[in-house]
Amino acid sequence: MLRKTMLSLTAATFLSAPAFGAGHGTPDIVDTAIEAGSFETLVAAIEAAGLVDTLKGDGPFTVFAPTDEAFAALPEGTLEALLEDTDALAAILTYHVVPGAVMSGDLEDGMMAETVNGQSVTISIDMGNVMVDGANVVTADIEASNGVIHVIDAVILPE
Repeated sequence: MLRKTMLSLTAATFLSAPAFGAGHGTPDIVDTAIEAGSFETLVAAIEAAGLVDTLKGDGPFTVFAPTDEAFAALPEGTLEALLEDTDALAAILTYHVVPGAVMSGDLEDGMMAETVNGQSVTISIDMGNVMVDGANVVTADIEASNGVIHVIDAVILPE
């Protein structure tokens, strides 16, 4: 069941991904997020925290990427406060990044993955639904030249 769900998510991702003409390589994580169009807040936060060059670097990285809707669901004023406190913003954003390319097939229920900020996220899998610290993975395995993006429906916060 889980394998079928992940294969379906992966197939949907590849079918909905933009096509790239000859001579164009796969974009990096930042450019992939920009092209997707549903990560404007995440990209703005990455820019504000000074993490663009890092996430355009060699990697590989696994990014659990909250959508614009996920950021909009934060309590009122939270995002604005974070955009002004770049240290706190960077700590939260790096909590969404795991070193290495971790594909959905590599995930196991109860798995702990250390993030770039030094704390770990918990992966849980229940009846084919994958969650990262309680945020649902809504699209998995979006490949980039320097890693992979898994789209999540909430902003996860370190302790």
